[in-house]
Formats: sequence, structure tokens, C-alpha cells
Amino acid sequence: MNLEALNKVADAMVQPGKGILAADESTGTIAKRFDGIGVENTEENRRDYRELMFRAKDAMTYVSGVILYDETIWQKAKDGTPLVKLIADAGSIPGIKVDEGTRPLNGARGDLVTTGLDGLPKRLEAYYKQGARFAKWRAVIDPTGGRPSYAGLVANAHALARYANLCQEFDIVPIVEPEVLMDGDNDIDQTYAVTEWVLKETFQQLYYLNVALEGIVLKPNMIVPGKKAAKQASVDEVAQMTIKCLKACVPAAVPGIAYLSGGQTDELATAHLSRMNEIGGFPWQMTFSYGRALQAAPQKAWSGKDDNVGAAQAAFLHRAQMNGLASQGKWNEVLERQHAA
Repeated sequence: MNLEALNKVADAMVQPGKGILAADESTGTIAKRFDGIGVENTEENRRDYRELMFRAKDAMTYVSGVILYDETIWQKAKDGTPLVKLIADAGSIPGIKVDEGTRPLNGARGDLVTTGLDGLPKRLEAYYKQGARFAKWRAVIDPTGGRPSYAGLVANAHALARYANLCQEFDIVPIVEPEVLMDGDNDIDQTYAVTEWVLKETFQQLYYLNVALEGIVLKPNMIVPGKKAAKQASVDEVAQMTIKCLKACVPAAVPGIAYLSGGQTDELATAHLSRMNEIGGFPWQMTFSYGRALQAAPQKAWSGKDDNVGAAQAAFLHRAQMNGLASQGKWNEVLERQHAA
């Protein structure tokens, strides 16, 4: 393990003004996105869509790294250029999703556990040779219905730590992603309590597995109430509670935190991130690692038509630029200037 190299990549992933593009949707997940815009889910269409983003050099100036799916990391653009080269040429770092989805954990009240550790060392070695310098593994935590169980929580935290240990062995920065879901009726206090428990157990397992915190990036959820909760929360309340929770759980040695959007609307995810950076007072860089919150607008603008590539790239630039500002706490300043004009 080369900790100096890992730390250099981790710092670059969370540098001010930039964040991570999560373009790692599985074939099944991107099918749902394409269905919504009337595009057939073929390998060529998936490649063309991702290529238009990676070639959007103005937008990519706000992107520090790109999380890829296994299919994408091996693909070549229409002109034969490897997609990982397009990313690197744009000044971003290629990364790779390495988990293999979830399955129910026996006797754990319906909790899911993430799979993919089998064969991971061989895959990491191949991904590194292909250009990946960071990886992602997502654990899914349901905070409703008396969940998570202790068994489900520990199983997911341990798997995250095993994955992170293996990544660092191959000089790949692990994104550690324990996601507390926002789909249910959990209120903001319940989200806080479960997230605190999840983060504390995750960092305990990282310690047990000798993971160097200086060479990771944390990708947590924000402290938001579930979509079905009777009471929603203000931007300021979400920002304050998220900062409070992370300050109580995340060691200062971690270079940065790249939040997932978790199904929030584009603007709300941006507003929450910007408000946290406005408040400040924490030891890490705070930025974004968004999928839908960056891609929903360009996908709609593109709609599978070559004539719409320019419009899609412009939509991508707008969302990337707004989140780049949010990572510096400057998004509200821009809105105020626009309203004043």
C-alpha cells in the first residue's frame, strides 16, 4: 500500500469547487432512466450517453472523478478512444463500482447485505491496470420498521471495511458508502439516530481492518427525513443536523466527504450541500458524489438524439457548475445575484 499516493488521489477527489460524477448505474438501473426518456437500453446508447458527458469539457472542469460501471470502464468511444482516456484527458480521475448488489441477510428482519467480495482482488488488479484509481461500494440501510438489526448493520459495516482494506492493498482509494435510505416514513430524528449508529460502527470496522483513513473518501447520506415522513425539514435544519452527526462520528483524518443525493431533487441536493459549506466549522472537505442530481436534466435534454448532444452537455454544465459552487458554499450567492439582476 502506497499511502502517499492514496492520500493524493483522495485529496484530489474532494478538492474545492469539484465533486464526483456517479455514472455507475447498472444495466438494469439505467434501463429505468432510459424508459423515462424513451430511449432503448442498448450498449451503444449507454456508451453514447456517457460519452457525451465525458466529452463535455466545460462541465468536466467541475468533476474531480467519475464512478464507472464494469461495462463502461472497458468501452471505447465512437472514434475508438477508451472512455477512461476521455475522462483522464478532461482532468478527472476514473473510478469503478465494485460491489455486486445486495441480497437478504438471513435472520436479520429483512436487512440487505452487499455482495462482491469474492474475486475482488483479481478485479481490483485489472481495474487498476485499466486506469481506475478509486472504487465504490454501497451498503444499503433501511431505517424503518425496526431496522437495521444489529446483525444487518455489522455485516454491512464489516463488508465495507473488507472492501476498503482490499482496495488500499491495490493502491485504489475506497469510497466508503453506507447509505441510510430516504424512501420511507422515517422522520429526521430517526434518520439521525440510525446514521449515527451506522457511521460509528463503520469506522469501528475500518479500524479493526487496518484501513488508513487518510486514503479513503466517505460517501454518506445527508440527515433528511424520509419522503413519506409527515414532517419534512428546512434546508438549514438538514444542514445543521448533518454537520452535527458527522462531527460526532467521522475522524478528522478522513480527507473528505462526498455526499450522495439519495433521490433528492437536483436543487435540494445542491441547496443542502451549499448551506453546509456556508456554515463550515468541520475538518474535512465537503462535496458531492451525485448521480441523478447531476444527470436527470442532461438525460432529458438528450433523449437519445444526436442533435440534442449540445443541449444535453449544456444542461450537464449547469448542474455541475451549481454543485461546484455548492461545494464552496457559494450557490446561494449566485442565486441572489441572479434574482437581483
